[in-house]
Amino acid sequence: MKHSATIIAALTWLVSSLLAGYIFSRLPPADFLTAIASLQLTDWAVWIGLNLIVLVLLATRWRILTHALGLGISMLQILGVRQAGALISFVTPGPQFGGEPLQVVWLWRRYRIPGPTALLAVGLDRFFELFVNFSVLLIAVLLLLSSAATPDLDWITLSVILFGILLSMVGATSMLAVRPTRLRRFIRRQVEHWQQHPRLQKLGDHGTEISHQLSRLAANHRRALGFAILASCMAWAGMIVEFWFLLGLAQVPIDVTDFILLFTVMRLAFLLPLPGGIGSVEAGLFWSFQTLGLPLSMAASVVVLMRVRDLSLLLSGALVLPAVNSKSIDQ
Repeated sequence: MKHSATIIAALTWLVSSLLAGYIFSRLPPADFLTAIASLQLTDWAVWIGLNLIVLVLLATRWRILTHALGLGISMLQILGVRQAGALISFVTPGPQFGGEPLQVVWLWRRYRIPGPTALLAVGLDRFFELFVNFSVLLIAVLLLLSSAATPDLDWITLSVILFGILLSMVGATSMLAVRPTRLRRFIRRQVEHWQQHPRLQKLGDHGTEISHQLSRLAANHRRALGFAILASCMAWAGMIVEFWFLLGLAQVPIDVTDFILLFTVMRLAFLLPLPGGIGSVEAGLFWSFQTLGLPLSMAASVVVLMRVRDLSLLLSGALVLPAVNSKSIDQ
């Protein structure tokens, strides 16, 4: 099983590298360094500030959720766990997932949070992240669908898929919170042939504990959940502003419709199961710039600036990873 996972990871990295290499070979190489050298000190300051605001807002959302669950984790601790988890997610196939199991382990081992509570804390944060993510994409796709200036793509099918994902997420969460008995019976049916395993014997109990905590959270902390949604929406607004600013740094002349297309394609490409969206994001931007008739030199600048930002975030995760991965702070 472990050998198969290693092969899959290696293949996805190979596909990503080949795709990224092909796209970079089609872009003007002289513009790579020019994109960085042309930035002024004020450009760096504003750009870094926007990214820090987004990171703080995302950490604030998780801080709100953990506080509602009764967990005494500070903002700095949450930032550390988030960045370390983001590093793992970036280098594994599928940039949206990968670091979450380790985040659960870190909360349990370092901060002595019970396993079911740690799992719920991480799960809630990812739920809010993905729900707002797909909601923003659905709104963007509907705007593109109503615009006659966008490329002839099947935006209707894409909007139906995004809407279906949102409904599935809401339905699954509602089932967990409102009808935990059905979920518990389902889990027990799946593991009934291995009931003697000590870990599987506790699986149903953990599911019950998670559903009870989720029910209490929905009943007693609705304001906190509302603030968490607000923080997530503000973070996504920050991402949109940061991408607009990045396009301005690359001197890309676009209108609102063009910006929505570029942002939507970039975010959809990032959802593909490739490590860090390497290759898929570059291909999506390459196609978008060609479709809009924009110079590929500007596409090269955007790609380089985005990857410089990603590298900076990865370095921050690498710096905090040893501390987060250490044992309990009480030991």
